[in-house]
Order: sequence, then structure tokens, then C-alpha cells
Amino acid sequence: MRELSTGFCHHARPPASADENLKLDLAFSAEEIAFREEVRAFLEASLPRDMVERARQSFMYVSKDDTAAWHRTLYEKGWVAPSWPLEQGGPGWSAAQRFIFEEECAFAGCPRLSPFGLTMVGPVIYTYGSEAQKARYLPRILSGEETWCQGYSEPGAGSDLAALGTKAVRDGDAYIVDGQKTWTSGAHKADWMFCLARTRSEGKPQAGITFLLIDMRSRGITIEPIVSMDRGHYLNNVFLDNVRVPIEQRVGEENEGWTYAKFLLSNERTGIAGVGRSKQRLEQVKAMAREAPAYGETLLSDPGFSRQLAEVEIALQALEVTNLRSFAQDAADPTAVNPASSILKIKGTEVEQTINELMVDVLGYYALPYDGPTSNPWRNEPTLGPAHADGVMGEHLIRRSASIFGGTNEIQKNIIAKIVLGL
Repeated sequence: MRELSTGFCHHARPPASADENLKLDLAFSAEEIAFREEVRAFLEASLPRDMVERARQSFMYVSKDDTAAWHRTLYEKGWVAPSWPLEQGGPGWSAAQRFIFEEECAFAGCPRLSPFGLTMVGPVIYTYGSEAQKARYLPRILSGEETWCQGYSEPGAGSDLAALGTKAVRDGDAYIVDGQKTWTSGAHKADWMFCLARTRSEGKPQAGITFLLIDMRSRGITIEPIVSMDRGHYLNNVFLDNVRVPIEQRVGEENEGWTYAKFLLSNERTGIAGVGRSKQRLEQVKAMAREAPAYGETLLSDPGFSRQLAEVEIALQALEVTNLRSFAQDAADPTAVNPASSILKIKGTEVEQTINELMVDVLGYYALPYDGPTSNPWRNEPTLGPAHADGVMGEHLIRRSASIFGGTNEIQKNIIAKIVLGL
């Protein structure tokens, strides 16, 4: 395989044809088209190129410094929480504006912000929390002063989350929490954890769960790293041993946490769809396939590979439309649990994983990980660190878990059968 002198620009949207621009313009109003141009101009002026390059090489492991810096930039602009209403400190955007913003950020190569505060617990707090909780937590989530992790899954309660065994026993003006959470993303960096704990054993399992906010600096919390198959540390076990949680850190009513948990999971699954990110990655695959030699021509001219590209692009277009509908439904009724989020979760992760597999196919043996400096065959510049070609193999490996976390795709099919189809 020969070395190539050109490559895809990873920090900018690829140039659109006149037809492509026409399609974009037909999809949005004049105001929304103007908003898209405003977003592009802001990203061009505010997003450092070296930050884009680092994020490209390690999408799941963006440094805390880069995450904080980009969070602060968006916060100062007023755009850090696209889904939040205006009265809670968000931009108050329409569904179309949210979609445009997320897509443009993906194409620009923005660092990934942690979703646990902005997308998950923040909306729970401003929807179900007390006024004191809103005043205490929301400003710090928006500013990035405090970061969060999710205390849901346990060794015996993953897809069957209602089987969780972590207990919270009332002791005066506090709960004493004992148990273990696992697969806890970013727990080693987080300041707070939103946690589901059992406060009643009688009756239906879902009816005895309480939603708690736990300071990760509390006495009795031990964090143990889990190294995943890409050799990275993103996941953790969290052990809670007689952790004292003040009663004012309970969201809503005791034993009603399942209601808030379902609302949060709906938001999480919508976010997992990752339409903008998948569109950007698909453009990368196409650009590399135009350059990759195969059978005396390019890989893009191979009928089998072209068919695979067409199939995933059709699935992605259908996902995009469904995502827009889901945004619109959420805007119409922000407190409703949206069953379409399960559809987005299934198809979004399937599309993402297919695109990652195609990218590995295009690179061939160049996608294999190495322990030392490597050279990306599609660019005339070095890729440094314990890396792989463009971070492709690492992302392919870590994102195999996307169809598991947030509720396995098999469980999502059961949810669709029950709630959407009424089976």
C-alpha cells in the first residue's frame, strides 16, 4: 500500500457542493440558516486547532484541561447547555437550532463535553429538584465548576437496573449509603455522583428506589479503575461504605427515584444517537476511501465497499430525521419520557459501530495499535504517543460498548415492543 500525500481535514466541515447546500437550505428556515452560519463563524474563531487535533486522536479520553477550556468558552457564549430552557440558564433553542449546533460541533471536531451534568442530572434537577437544589447545583453545572458521574449500574444490576442492591437507610437528617456501582464513567475525575439507591425492599423493585446526589469527597467512597479493551482508563468501580448523604441531597420524594431515573435515561439515550458525530466520521471514511488503493483503482470504486457505504448512509439519514422528530417532541413536552429515545439509541449505536468498522477496513493493517510513535499513512505528519492511525482502532474498540451502556440494545427493543407497539 503506497503512502498518500493528501488527507481529510479533521477540523472543518468538508466543502459542500451547490446541491448539498441547497438541500441544507431547503431543510431549514432563513433564520435557521443564519443561525448555522453564526455557529460556523463562532467555531472557526473560537476553537483552537491544537485542541481539535488532540480530541481527534482520543475522542473518549479528552484531557480535563481541554474539556474545561472548551466548556468555559461555550459557557461564556451562553451555548454550553443546548437543551436547557432560557429560564434555567440555557440558550432556549428550538429543536432545529439544537440539531444544527450539535452537527456543526461534530464537523468542527469540538472536544467532547461530559454529558453527566449538562445532559443528564441537570435536567433532572431543574425538572424535579427543589428551589434550593436548583440554586446550589445548576450554576456550577453550567459553569463547569463541578463535574458529575452516574451511579446506576451495579455488578448484579445492569440491564435490569431495578434489581440494584445499593441501600440507603435513613438516619436522622441523612441517609447511610452502602453498596457498589460499576462501569462508572469518569468517577475518578468527578466532583459529584447522582446515584440510585434502594430505600424500600417491599413491593415492586422500581417502587423502592431513591435518587441521591453524593459528594465524591465523602468519607467511605473508594474508586477502583477499570481498564477497558483499548487499554484506557475511563470506567471505574465505586464502593460506598457507610457514606453519609444529607437529606437535602435527595431529589424529589423518597422511593420515587425510578420516575426521575427513566426521565434521565431518555435524555441519555437521545444523546447517544450521535448523528452529527457519525456524519462527520462517514465523511472521513469517504475521503480516505477516495485515496486508498485497491485492485488498481481506489477503494471507493469497489462495488462491495460502495454498497456498504450506501447502506450505512441511508440508515444515517433515517436516523437524522428521527432525531429531529425526537428533539421536536422533547421541546413540546420536556417532562415526558420519550420512547423514541430507545429507537435512537439502537440505530445510533449500530450506525456508529458500522462506520468505525469501515474506517478500520479502509486503513487495513495501519489501524493496528502501536506502543510508540507511528505515522498515519493518510497524512504527512506524525501521530504521537501510544496511538494508532488517527485514533481509529482505539475508538473502534471502546465504542463497541456503545450498544451496551445506557441500557443494552436488546433491552431497548423490549421497551419499544411494550411502550411503542403495545405488545
